[in-house]
Amino acid sequence: MAVESRNSSAVNGVDIYHLPEGCIANVLSLTCPRDASRLSLVASVFRSAAESDAVWDRFLPPDYRDIISRSSNGQDSIVFGSKKELYLYLCDHPFLIDGCTKSFSLEKRSGKKCYMLAAKSLAIVWADTPRYWRWISLPESRFSEVAELLDVCWFDIAGKINTSMLSPDTNYAAYFVFTTKSRTYGFDHQSAEGALRISGHERKSHTVFLDPEAARRHMYQIVPRRVGLLNQMANILRLEVNPPLENEAQARYPQQRSDGWLEVELGEFFVKRGQEVELEMSLTEIKEGNWKSGLVVEGIEIRPKED
Repeated sequence: MAVESRNSSAVNGVDIYHLPEGCIANVLSLTCPRDASRLSLVASVFRSAAESDAVWDRFLPPDYRDIISRSSNGQDSIVFGSKKELYLYLCDHPFLIDGCTKSFSLEKRSGKKCYMLAAKSLAIVWADTPRYWRWISLPESRFSEVAELLDVCWFDIAGKINTSMLSPDTNYAAYFVFTTKSRTYGFDHQSAEGALRISGHERKSHTVFLDPEAARRHMYQIVPRRVGLLNQMANILRLEVNPPLENEAQARYPQQRSDGWLEVELGEFFVKRGQEVELEMSLTEIKEGNWKSGLVVEGIEIRPKED
């Protein structure tokens, strides 16, 4: 509900309700989208200023015109009557750029840049061998093709992005975006390694589980039913010989996304202003050598990490 009361509206003898709308708009543009929207509820003069292009142009990335020009559907496909409409569209409708190898959007709360690298742009070991991987189309994916894992023992996926493409002075995280088929195996009791590395810095890695039921299974130490007595015995022996590690308490587990896919965090990093280096992201399971199948990979998303 808007609050129009003018009690105590004077600050140092100046009535803020008598300030020019352009002055109020300039002040609002120094805040953030969320705060500007909240302040628009204070009074009609704030509401009018908060709708102005002068405010929302400041919330858009400085290079948004260049990014839109790289749209796979052409820059004329993204045209709006106001900067606020454009901002909200970019938040709610990721669009494909750079020959459909990436998608771009904005984080609504802050206006920071978000990218997803398509599976086709990732380095997936054996991805060009039909026996191990195949490329399929899914209507629920933003990309025309996604990678389906058929059968591998060497699971190795990597991607990279230059930090100059991201918003400065921002803490980012990378997320592996995927889903599972009805027949998935090889990930139930086997962790993978997620890692990030910025050029010139030490590689940081941690434990990642790709089985959506992994958290519940580890909590209750459930051994899944598998076809064949030997497979059941192997799972039991694996738990006895290799009990859960202490650092599994800090392991990353899959989470459901609003778009229906799953995601698991690979790591986080801080982008400094003026920084222009390659960020390398990877997800691997190459130690155990067991066969794995049933994942469908959409890509790796890089977005600001919530506090």
